[in-house]
Amino acid sequence: MKSVVVDKIASVTQACGLGHELRISESIPCEEGVVVVVEVLANKSTYNTLELTSGRMAKVSKGDIVVGALGHRKALFGYSGHVPESVRPGDVIQMLNIGGVLGICDSANADKGRPFDCRVLGGVLQFPYLGERIGVQARIGFRPLDLAAALDTRAVPVVALAGTCMEAGKTAAACAIIARMRHRGLAVHAFKATGVSLRRDILAMEDAGARKTMIFTDFGVGTTTASVGPALTRAMLSEMSQGQPDVIVFELGDGLLGTYGVEAILASPDIRSGITALVLSANDPVAAWGGVTLLRDRFGIEPAVVTGPATDNQVGVDIIAEQMNVSAFNAITSGAALGDRVLDATGLAPRFPVRPTTE
Repeated sequence: MKSVVVDKIASVTQACGLGHELRISESIPCEEGVVVVVEVLANKSTYNTLELTSGRMAKVSKGDIVVGALGHRKALFGYSGHVPESVRPGDVIQMLNIGGVLGICDSANADKGRPFDCRVLGGVLQFPYLGERIGVQARIGFRPLDLAAALDTRAVPVVALAGTCMEAGKTAAACAIIARMRHRGLAVHAFKATGVSLRRDILAMEDAGARKTMIFTDFGVGTTTASVGPALTRAMLSEMSQGQPDVIVFELGDGLLGTYGVEAILASPDIRSGITALVLSANDPVAAWGGVTLLRDRFGIEPAVVTGPATDNQVGVDIIAEQMNVSAFNAITSGAALGDRVLDATGLAPRFPVRPTTE
């Protein structure tokens, strides 16, 4: 065991409550969620920031001592990587996302360049036993995930947002919907159910007016999969239904076809029956058609509305309405109308009247 002073603490480790002077061990369990300290070995001109536990984005530079967590990632527009079979001080691993997930990179996206190479310094120790110097390996998450927990939404209406792929505008749509619901006097709780650990999206939901938020990382999961996605969604729906919210809004990170567990979640009968309205974000009209068809044919879900880049102008809106018989609104230019359409789909009665808009 030795001491180390770190420069940056990644948001994936938020639940650990770490300071900048840490005790580390050379013995590192090679498991998802294990917290480690690494030294950054190079500079990068792109994709070169790290989300800190404060939510701020900080530039990462060669020589920085960073705290992150072991994990994997399979992103269409990012890096793909896995947890190494073993890890010890001196080994070189890569930073797979800006939330601080660390592993072995298998494939890189040309737009983002190679990921940061990082030299492992040790595993972070915590000392939970009062008055004893017994170090325990630090792991992410506020609480363990109960894979067998039942779903209880307490009859609170639930709005889900799914996308045709990552970067399809789901978070922008979620924020527009949350903001409109708050303007109409409703209490909104929100969470992110799938993806790779990054708190940016739920922080944006808080900025939009969500009273309470969560993310899957709170349950010790750095990257979601089909094996844990449904249990995580049940746990967060049950948790978010407490405190008498008027509505719950949750985002399914990644796309309908992917590795993060979206399909498994929508295929779960209890979760599917608990969703009051589903919003589809699509990048273009063909993606919108495929997403609507997939939702209808595979999951038996009728989307309430389509949004995303496919609705960036009236051409896309008209194509979606005519070809798919689904309403379409853009979250950026018609956020209030999008929110009102979702409110209509949920049957919620607003407490405040409609405010005049310039849309």
